[in-house]
Amino acid sequence: MDDKTNEIMDKMTKVCTCKSISKYKIKKLINEGYDDLSSIQEQTGAGTGACKGRYCTERILELIDEHWSLD
Repeated sequence: MDDKTNEIMDKMTKVCTCKSISKYKIKKLINEGYDDLSSIQEQTGAGTGACKGRYCTERILELIDEHWSLD
């Protein structure tokens, strides 16, 4: 996929379904320096929804790991 298609898909993909936080938003924060779970949760509210992070925590950690493996 090209960059534009990836960006569109990231905007449509929800990492935190409880708070409707997209993969795009999480990746953007990671690129801005919020590169640990607690800072991302603080900025977005991820992990504070009905599931208390059972769904999104692992996904956020995977995106952080992915970011660091690209450097």
